[in-house]
Amino acid sequence: QVQLVESGGGLVQAGGSLRLSCAASGSIFSVNAMGWHRQAPGKQRVLVATITSGGATNYADSVKGRFTISRDNAKNTVSLQMNSLKPEDTAVYYCAAEVRSTTSFYVRHYWGQGSQVTVSS
Repeated sequence: QVQLVESGGGLVQAGGSLRLSCAASGSIFSVNAMGWHRQAPGKQRVLVATITSGGATNYADSVKGRFTISRDNAKNTVSLQMNSLKPEDTAVYYCAAEVRSTTSFYVRHYWGQGSQVTVSS
């Protein structure tokens, strides 16, 4: 069993900053790519940022230069530093990870529980 538990999020004014964190725990053999997605009301879930186990990163164009993804491989955690937040960043943010558990040869995709981020204008 593998779980992703998120922390952080909340309410902030436009131009402010927030930090999201996510920890993977359980029967983990290895963690490959980790990342963050978001889903705004009435819209589909979309990719925000990803980071490989080697540290290579990828960002959605809408957040480039404002958001920074990082990870700690020893702790199986991933974080998202969000700066210069805009009202359009308001969404539920989900962490995600590609994990091979100790009980399987296969890599599975796991989701966190979701964290609300609200940016007021």
